[in-house]
Amino acid sequence: MTSRYGITIPFDGVSLPEHKEWYHRLADLGYSDVWSAEVDGADGFTPLTLAAAWESRLNVGVAVTPAFTRGPGLMAMSIAALAEVAGGRFTMGLGSSSMPVVEQWNGIAFEHPYQKTRDVLRFVKRALDGEKIDEVFSTFEVHGFKLSRPVMERPPILLGALRPGMLHLAGEEADGAILNWLAASDVAQCVKEVGPGNIIAARLFVIPTTDVDTARFIARRMISSYLTVATYAEFHRWLGRGEVLQPMWDAWREGDRKRANEVIPDSVVDELIIHGSYEACREHVARYVEAGVQVPTIAIVPFGVDLKEAVEGLAPR
Repeated sequence: MTSRYGITIPFDGVSLPEHKEWYHRLADLGYSDVWSAEVDGADGFTPLTLAAAWESRLNVGVAVTPAFTRGPGLMAMSIAALAEVAGGRFTMGLGSSSMPVVEQWNGIAFEHPYQKTRDVLRFVKRALDGEKIDEVFSTFEVHGFKLSRPVMERPPILLGALRPGMLHLAGEEADGAILNWLAASDVAQCVKEVGPGNIIAARLFVIPTTDVDTARFIARRMISSYLTVATYAEFHRWLGRGEVLQPMWDAWREGDRKRANEVIPDSVVDELIIHGSYEACREHVARYVEAGVQVPTIAIVPFGVDLKEAVEGLAPR
């Protein structure tokens, strides 16, 4: 299917120490990458540090670390440390995150997300290249910072990007983009904005069941939870789904969560959430690859599925 094929970790219901055997199993099955997230579970770096130390066959990546929730110096140190452990197998994902994560959960003002992400990206690149930095950026200032443990090679840095401004930044100043919550048919529109010669990664949500009603029920709850967040709502307006999703946004704003789920069209559910047999799911992932995603990373949605069976059934062929 592709030379890289990832899966999201850590797995629900599996302790971090127990992941050691899982990492070996993933590599044996042909997975090339494990990618973490940083929302409300484990931080983005710890699971990857364990993976990099325990299984040398796996690439590791984080999608994404919020630009707001670490100071610039600490961000550079965290990236440098994991880059040292992974020895060239680490891809850094940086993004603005969202209002709930940054402001409501971490008590940090979610202001000027584009500028903040741009400034952190510029600072981190220079810091990882060994520069001593004394500068006033537009969203913060740093005086006299220099990494005391040099990075042998700066890891690729991708930006979590949803709309033209951030997608352009990902192509012009980063090494590519991380996409999320989009259909395979949306990939080309995003890739065009990033430009040629850049890495395109994407997290793809997978519900591996042939029970269509159950899959769509779970998927609708996910869609209404995510796509009512302003950042994702604007993304889907840009993608052209404003008209079909407006009833969901209206019901959500009125506090009618049940109706918000009910008015999401089946066609939207089936585009945004991969579901079906294992073969059908793999074929759906392949459509993203054909559209331009170079690092597809599946995220198994926990709904009672046997994890071992799902990991094996979704493995690359």
